[in-house]
Amino acid sequence: MTLALATDQLRLRTISKALLRHYGPQNWWPAQSRLEVIVGAYLTQNTNWSNVEKALSNLRTAKSLSLSSLRAMPVPQLEAAIRPSGYFRQKALRLKTFIAWLDLFYGGSLDRMFAQPTNLLREQLLALHGVGHETADSILLYAGGHEVFVVDAYTRRILERHQLLDGGKRKYDAIREAFEHAADEALLDERGAERNPRHAPSRASRLARSRQAQVFNEIHASIVRVGNDYCRAVPRCEECPLRKYL
Repeated sequence: MTLALATDQLRLRTISKALLRHYGPQNWWPAQSRLEVIVGAYLTQNTNWSNVEKALSNLRTAKSLSLSSLRAMPVPQLEAAIRPSGYFRQKALRLKTFIAWLDLFYGGSLDRMFAQPTNLLREQLLALHGVGHETADSILLYAGGHEVFVVDAYTRRILERHQLLDGGKRKYDAIREAFEHAADEALLDERGAERNPRHAPSRASRLARSRQAQVFNEIHASIVRVGNDYCRAVPRCEECPLRKYL
């Protein structure tokens, strides 16, 4: 490990600690089942969460947030339901592809799928059409409780503005691994009190997971929160809890 990387990892830990203290538990991912997390991970591609919530609401109203219902739903009907999330034709086909793959390799069982070693399952998910690193890791962490850190656009923006990890220009896995080395489970003890979380506790947010997976969950959720609140395209640095670390 280079001195620059070691310094960046130390700063990542400091920033993570500050976010956990500022925001406290964020009850992320907001969903009622592991399948809903997976569907949400697909739908949130290239859109914001409010649009995903509209699409998920349509699926709930149609009572279609189950594997059997999604499997049986005609593609045009699925497209109509998820239309608010954008790119609905692509996303409908990708969801159908995921279910067909799950049926073929795991007998339609999420339990069997998530019982696979992290690296193996990650490779399998990335091989699916339309699944990139962020989608795969969101599924692994939030639905499966696997110990992987999720890197998103908010993460890269914060890295760029804090001049960390080459301004956030490193490859996805290099950034993911840097966070994973910087954030150990002891950081959970640094969490502040629950501070106006964006979502109420849900079945998915309360799923049993290791402390290491939970700390990755909490840090990523806090990054999303600070990205929404302060580190926007036009930043609000004066009020940001990370201002003193610039």
